Amino acid sequence: MKFSEIFRMALGSLGVNKLRSILTMLGITIGVFSVIGVMTAVTALRGSIETGLSFLGTNMFQFAKYPVMGGPEGGRQRYEMRRDITLRQAARYKRLMDGVSNTICLKHFDFGGAQAAYNGHKTTAGLTFGGSDENFLVANQYTVEVGRNLTPEDVELARPVVLIGQGIQQKLFPSESPLQKLITVKDRPYVVVGIFGEKGQSFGGSGDDIAIIPITRLMSDFGAEGRSVNVATQAPDQLHYNETIEKAVTAMRIVRDLRPDQENDFEVYSNDSLISAFAKVADVVSAGSFVISGIALLAAGVGIMNIMLVSVTERTKEIGIRKSIGARKKSILIQFLVEAVAISLMGGLLGIALGVAGGNGVALLFNAPVVFPFDWAAIGLLVCSSIGIGFGFYPAWKASSLDPIEALRFE
Repeated sequence: MKFSEIFRMALGSLGVNKLRSILTMLGITIGVFSVIGVMTAVTALRGSIETGLSFLGTNMFQFAKYPVMGGPEGGRQRYEMRRDITLRQAARYKRLMDGVSNTICLKHFDFGGAQAAYNGHKTTAGLTFGGSDENFLVANQYTVEVGRNLTPEDVELARPVVLIGQGIQQKLFPSESPLQKLITVKDRPYVVVGIFGEKGQSFGGSGDDIAIIPITRLMSDFGAEGRSVNVATQAPDQLHYNETIEKAVTAMRIVRDLRPDQENDFEVYSNDSLISAFAKVADVVSAGSFVISGIALLAAGVGIMNIMLVSVTERTKEIGIRKSIGARKKSILIQFLVEAVAISLMGGLLGIALGVAGGNGVALLFNAPVVFPFDWAAIGLLVCSSIGIGFGFYPAWKASSLDPIEALRFE
């Protein structure tokens, strides 16, 4: 028999029991969907999230009380016991680093659901609101499009001035310039002296809904108690990066009054360490999806074998008739293998389609670009074919090995 005829007969046999074939196919679909969906989402989000995590400037590293992404066992409570990095300590660190680094940024963000208002207009709650100094632009990759930056005098005198993002400008000043206008943020008045350049979306949030005041003013208006300052430091160049970190850690230990035998009670991280931490999280998520999909595909493979064995039993007499009129063992073996592989591949194709759609749906929530993981789709189809062949071979071999006389007697 020609392969085309064998293929047609195999698909025709599947069409006789549509519901059974579809239910068997769904097991494969679920397994493929789980891994393709996760890998599509991870692939689409990786670029967006890595961009969002790269919030520090070139050759920058940062000291903070808490690690950015969890940390080792003990969770956040372990770090709650640490002393805050106070503004006084940060200022002393800055003096100790004089001559080592010319760009040191002190900053603290207030996550209390800040809202800005002006002349009857209000932004939504949840602005990025914080205090910093004249080096905020370099340390966080922002620019000033209109107006001026914060100055050392603004910080020294704790002036009530503010830099706002374009998201705030559009909501509060739709038809006028915001410069030198008095707005309120968290019910405190500040004069707008500058507008940040457009930052756009990253990591699922807007970089344009931001308001920055002098860090000294933040501490004056809202209190210094319970507020830990983050300290970003820029190395002169990549060549002196590691050397600068070593000197910076020493300076930070001095201002923290740590003895030589005491561990660091602060975190130091850079863009590379943040991206590496995210990569570890992504790897754990991917590994979890592989385990889940592996179990689902194994169960689906067992289901395919079971259904094919039932099919062999139901069609024993048909097989006997075909063999008695000259059908070869090879043709029957191929037909049943084609049926098993067809079920597996149809389930795989449906799982890939649903996984790509679901993964990109998650990515779109984070404003990440839509992707199609061709490599994972190809691997998925290869795995589905292997499952069809692996779990379908025994039923196909059993069907092809039936004795035609005994098969014709079967009732």
